[in-house]
Amino acid sequence: MRFPVSDLGIPGPLRLPFRLVIAMGLLAMAAVACVPSLAPLGGVPSQPALTPLKAETAGGTMGRGVVADPAVLRALDVEGEHGQALMPDGLALPYDAYRPLHREPRGVIVALHGFNDYRGAYRLSGPALAAQGQVVYAYDQRGFGDSPFRGRWAGTERLTADLAEMVELVRGRHPGLPVTILGHSMGGAVTLAAMGGANPPRADRVVLAAPAVWGRSTMPFYQTAALWIGAHTLPWMTVTGRGLGKLASDNLDMLRQLGRDPRVIKETRLEAIWGLVNLMDDGLESAARLHIPALILYGARDEIVPSAPVCRMLRRLPLDEAQTRRIAVYPEGWHMMLRDLHGPLVQRDISAWLADPRADFASAADIPDGWPRALCGPGPFDALSAAAGS
Repeated sequence: MRFPVSDLGIPGPLRLPFRLVIAMGLLAMAAVACVPSLAPLGGVPSQPALTPLKAETAGGTMGRGVVADPAVLRALDVEGEHGQALMPDGLALPYDAYRPLHREPRGVIVALHGFNDYRGAYRLSGPALAAQGQVVYAYDQRGFGDSPFRGRWAGTERLTADLAEMVELVRGRHPGLPVTILGHSMGGAVTLAAMGGANPPRADRVVLAAPAVWGRSTMPFYQTAALWIGAHTLPWMTVTGRGLGKLASDNLDMLRQLGRDPRVIKETRLEAIWGLVNLMDDGLESAARLHIPALILYGARDEIVPSAPVCRMLRRLPLDEAQTRRIAVYPEGWHMMLRDLHGPLVQRDISAWLADPRADFASAADIPDGWPRALCGPGPFDALSAAAGS
């Protein structure tokens, strides 16, 4: 995601003054023009509930909402369910759930998709994790997929409140089972912001896969300035990622399918990008308040979320709880880690960690001493170790 200032073709000495004049004009317009707005709430106070709409077993046909291949469900001995999660304001969020068919579940996962994506992000990893004993609930966050007000930004407060409510709903449905939040990209930012908020979800652990923590503090000033001007003058304007030259995965077939998937948002409102950056700011700042066990995953070939903000997030995590975290960096991993060509390895690592936080990873991508020096340089404990040895 970049917001470059375009080259207007003005000779070098005149570029800066000309751009300043344009910027001042746009800022003046912003004072009287549109401002970023949030998607409306549901409007009808309701009792939160999980309501299956059409449940199907591995031996039958899929419900309309379950996006996993029925042959995959049968092969893995997993059943699928489609339903809606009713939020306190009356807005219904579609979900797809996967659970082991002939074995007792060992835990529950609430899975959050990334920006402009939807619950179908877990069409492969959901059944794979279910086959290892997890019940997986992947839901469309507000403004995405089949949820109401598609394309409109709901705001960090509402996204995090929905997550907390979803955790409560699955806890009520599966009492006694540990609950894990699995957040990919924007879903990771929502997870961090929620866990660092005033009323964090009652989750037992989190998995952050390529968390989107590229906030303003890690962006050049011209990107944040251009975004502010756009979001406060033309918030309804849409942009695409075409021409940025960024690749999200090495799984090209999967990327082509996403390009044809009508549930994936292709054109994004500027106010939604503005809201995403606000969320990433909150997620980065909230990392210091992550006080439950965490598995943090990052692909060394990620072209969407740079390593610098991820390293800054890692440095903000509580030092006194480092023993409850594991970090894995995948040399061949891209941004869509669970859907990359090496995605099955990532899924196996997640399953291993959920079963035993000290288990060996099939990928061997985990960092032995807990700090990815090759990615981030010296770690927070290095100075203390050096001082102790001197």
